[in-house]
Parts: sequence; C-alpha cells; structure tokens
Amino acid sequence: MTAPEKSTTYSQWTACVAPMLDWTDRHCRYFHRLLSRHARLYTEMVHTGAILHGQRQRFLQFNEEEHPLALQLGGSEPADLARCAQLAQEAGYDEVNLNCGCPSERVQRGSFGACLMAEPALVSDCVKAMVDACSIPVTVKHRIGLDQQQSYGPLRDFVGQVAEAGCRVFIVHARNAWLKGLSPKENREIPPLRYEVVRQLKADFPQLGIVVNGGIATLAQMQAHLQGAEGQRLDGVMVGREAYHNPWFLTQWDTALFGSPPSALQRDAIEEEMVRYMARQQAAGVSPLQIARHMLGLRNGQPGAKAWRQVWSDHRLKELPAPAIAAQARQARLRNAAGIAHSEAGVTGS
Repeated sequence: MTAPEKSTTYSQWTACVAPMLDWTDRHCRYFHRLLSRHARLYTEMVHTGAILHGQRQRFLQFNEEEHPLALQLGGSEPADLARCAQLAQEAGYDEVNLNCGCPSERVQRGSFGACLMAEPALVSDCVKAMVDACSIPVTVKHRIGLDQQQSYGPLRDFVGQVAEAGCRVFIVHARNAWLKGLSPKENREIPPLRYEVVRQLKADFPQLGIVVNGGIATLAQMQAHLQGAEGQRLDGVMVGREAYHNPWFLTQWDTALFGSPPSALQRDAIEEEMVRYMARQQAAGVSPLQIARHMLGLRNGQPGAKAWRQVWSDHRLKELPAPAIAAQARQARLRNAAGIAHSEAGVTGS
C-alpha cells in the first residue's frame, strides 16, 4: 500500500455517466450534454485493435459539445494502450480510462476487462505505459473482486500497485465480477452491492480519487455517497442505466451536485435541438432513428409519451427528414394526451 499523501480535489468526477456498450455513442452523449452541462461522459469501451487497425476516425470521433469526455479502452498490451492513449489526447479527449471490469466471456477471451484484476502487475505496466504516453488523466474502472472472493486484501493490493504506476482515479463498481456462470446483465444484478468496500478504499487511499458505480438510481443515493452520509465521503458517483433509461434525471445534477443554475431547456426545447442535430447528421448519412433511440426516455411519465416513442421507433419512417418525423411524433403525443384527458374527464363526470 502506498503511503498517504495530501488529499486532492477530484471534482471533475463528481457525477459521471457510465460507459455502456451499444448505448453511449456520440449521439447519446450529445443528448446527455443537453441535459447536464457538468456530467462527465464516457464512450463505449473501444478495443485498442479497433483503433490501431480499424476505422480510427470512426472510433475516436466525437462532438465538441461533449466535453468533459473520456475514452474508455479495452486491451492488455501496454504498447497498444500507450499508442491509443496518445491518440486519445491528440483527438482532444479529457481522460483515457482502462476497462478492468467487464466480465463478458468474449472480453475474457481477449484477455482484458475484469480478468485483468487477477494480474495487477500487468495492469500496472499498462497504466505506466499510458501515463508515459499522454498528459491527460489515465483512470481505471474495475470491480471490487472476482467470482466469490470476499477478502478485501486483493482489491487493496490491486489499487495500491496500480496507483504506484500513476493512476490517480479509480472508478469502482461495487459488485464482484463472476467470470463464469453469469451473463453481463446478471453480473450487474446478482452479485451483491458492497458499498462499504468502496468506502474502505477511500479510507485507505485518501490521496486517490475514488468514484463509486453500481445500483445508483436516485439523487439521494448520489448525495449520500458524495457527502459521506453512510461513512467515508467518496469523490464521485457514476450512474449507468438509470441515466440512459430515465435521462431527465440528469437535469437535477448541475444544481444539486455542482451548485450551478439548472438548464433553461425544457423537454420540448431539448427535442427541438436533437431534431436539428439529427438533420445535420442525416446530411452525413446517419438515420434520425439511429439517434432518436437514445432519447426515447425523454418524456417518461408524461401524457402521450408512449405514442411519441412509437413514432420515433417506427423504422418505416427512417428515410424521412428528421423534422417530418418530429412533427408526426408531436401530433401523436398531443392526440394521445388529449384522448387520455377526455377519457379521464368522462370518468370523473359519470
């Protein structure tokens, strides 16, 4: 374990949206930025081989509005990770993150993700190579243990060894990763959450930024972790699926967690901005529905939301201009909302 150092402020990581495969692409992140000016956004995990030997521009592309933004990498070859970290900095990313938490069998076959927690020396070599190759923060996202492991020692030693290589921020999913017997979805639900382990890490490594991830779905939960209501105060909170499925949740973050005025944009204005964005992307060959899938939760709980989602999900409309689809969605929402109101009035008056 490294000796305690003077504590550092890690406010950049106060509230983060988790990297989610097939979900947090650049279109999703553009949408999330409209909801929160300060949330830290992360790309989907990108394997080093895709960047080094594939369509580099495609995998590194982002909108300038997305900052602060981190690129999450998957890989276990120090030289490849170092080159990708260098490219991330050149592309303009604010952080590069190494995935040591994904438990999928496909990722394990590639010898990266959660299985790297069993090889702290290799992770240290990877982090050292990345730190030497770039000047932006190099961070690690990992679990609290592997399989049925309950002992705290291996986690403490993993963090201590990787910190000595130059990592200053650790994003900790407060569940074990079961490498056999559970699907990635089950790995997010079945292993029990143990937030006390994450708090112990912060107590043992006060000089490091410790960000908690896993099972967090309310503003009260976020504040409890950040304020130390349950013990050790943590440096940040990362939210995954709740931020995606209930995106309006992000509009609470700027005021409650960063002390900034809330966004003046309401749901209609955000949808209008997304339609303008879709129109720009459509000119480059991107279907509006490919982008709209990320904002289907925008009107959760509002009258007519289901009808509105049905229009934005109707693949028969994928060739239409974005404003035309938006007009149909608005008409369907208002018509459905009016029908609900009329039905409720009839029940009340009977």
